[in-house]
Amino acid sequence: MSQEQWTEVDRYFTDHLVPADDALDAALASSDAAGLIPMNVAPNQGKLLHLLARIQGARTVLEFGTLGGYSTIWLARALPADGRLVSLEADPTAADVARANLARAGLDTIAEVRTGAALDTLPQLAAEGVGPFDLVFIDADKPNNPHYLEWALKLTRPGSVIIGDNVVRDGAVTDPDSTDPRVQGTRALIEMVAAHPKLSATALQTVGSKGYDGFVIAQVLA
Repeated sequence: MSQEQWTEVDRYFTDHLVPADDALDAALASSDAAGLIPMNVAPNQGKLLHLLARIQGARTVLEFGTLGGYSTIWLARALPADGRLVSLEADPTAADVARANLARAGLDTIAEVRTGAALDTLPQLAAEGVGPFDLVFIDADKPNNPHYLEWALKLTRPGSVIIGDNVVRDGAVTDPDSTDPRVQGTRALIEMVAAHPKLSATALQTVGSKGYDGFVIAQVLA
């Protein structure tokens, strides 16, 4: 099958199952206008994150990597009115775009974007006593995936769900000799999840408008 076919299938599913949405469309448009790299999740993947957060009954969400706030909107909409989402974004331009998009969507009282390298802002988050988080979505710089998992485990509770994006890397995740730090960071994440005694997990390959990739989904055990 070709990328064109994968994209067409995604379009079919999206047309039927993910209705058009002004706030989400505006988030994508403003991200493009700001020159952000179009790395946001696909609409049907955003809806999947939303459903997983709702199925989890999440009240608190931690997101690594905000970009323009597209996935942030999907996740924040799954939370109750008194819920809280904290999203960590290293790029100040992207963080500003995301804040504007969240405000336009009416979610700025629920979702907060913190600017700075996550490994710098996470200690402050912990010191404030924020959390534990019911769901964590890891979708930032892949070489730091192992560090992000370590922090996710510190900031969650038994029953929490941790989701990692972009774990297939067009199939390169199977190559132990890859010199790509994104592949090595992803492999380290998978191996850490597999070895951790308090995680039960699986990973899924996906094909679609975002190409050949996938998610790892783990639950924190008691």
